[in-house]
Amino acid sequence: MTNLAYAAKRYLLSILLLLGVAASATAQNADQLPSWNDGKAKQSIVAFVERVTAEGAADFVPEAERVAVFDNDGTLWGEQPLYFQLLFSLDRVKAMAPQHPEWKDKEPFASLLKGDLKAALAGGEPAIMDIVMTTHSGMTTEEFDEIVRNWITTAKHPKTGRPYTEMVYQPMLELLTYLRANGFKTFIVSGGGIDFMRPWTEKVYGIPPEQVVGSSGKTKFEMRDGTPVLMRLPEINFIDDKAGKPVGIHHHIGRRPIAAFGNSDGDLQMLQWTCSGPGPHFCLYVHHTDADREWAYDRDSSIGRLDKGLDEAGIMSWTIVDMKADWNKVFASEP
Repeated sequence: MTNLAYAAKRYLLSILLLLGVAASATAQNADQLPSWNDGKAKQSIVAFVERVTAEGAADFVPEAERVAVFDNDGTLWGEQPLYFQLLFSLDRVKAMAPQHPEWKDKEPFASLLKGDLKAALAGGEPAIMDIVMTTHSGMTTEEFDEIVRNWITTAKHPKTGRPYTEMVYQPMLELLTYLRANGFKTFIVSGGGIDFMRPWTEKVYGIPPEQVVGSSGKTKFEMRDGTPVLMRLPEINFIDDKAGKPVGIHHHIGRRPIAAFGNSDGDLQMLQWTCSGPGPHFCLYVHHTDADREWAYDRDSSIGRLDKGLDEAGIMSWTIVDMKADWNKVFASEP
């Protein structure tokens, strides 16, 4: 090989090496939260993550202790005009009606079958619990799992016409991925039913069923034709909402989180408990302010009310996400 050819080869290798280094640096510095506008909310998230993952720093948190908890309804996916699990329950009433002729004279089912949702829900929480308990029981856990899977893959949102799994917030999907890439273990802690969420959360959020905490009904072990099964009973076991959320976290997770994310007063105690712990911590509220791309609601809403939590967030300097200002994209299915 001539000196000229050797020099040319060395030059080419140098260029390739420089390009490789540049590509690596670009990949490392790439925006991992592209659906978040560059404002205070995004900056506070990144600053916190960098603070607790910097080895040798005063606020460094070992990976085993990097627990982040997320509410589901209104935080990871939509919750208007009704909680999606309630809409699932209403569809179940229609499907089960032929086997229950007595419902035509029994409230709240009679009004539901007439299409009068307002009258059916006029009974408030007792009526809702009656609907949920009736439509979620009398079957094995495996049978209920299959019913939920079939519904979540076929049902459409009444306002947008989208599958419910497309009513997931793209910025929050990015946040889940970002946290996990930095050694966090992510959990759902929701007032929704634990068995309603577990069949699909891993596929949609990357959160496996054992990392889902939620409300539950009672179950009973029994033998059916020589096969052991768990039967779902029409009785409440645990309500994972409001003051129940820290209790659910303690029972299921066993560690106090260092980061908590919610959107309503139902998440307030979870955020309070998280951000009163020792060491660094981070609390964030998603504030629904975008009536064009989603919905705008807070203090006066019967679904996902954010009133006391909004005040507390201001007092405690928690991060508040203004959905309209802080997210350049809401749903993953948007262009």
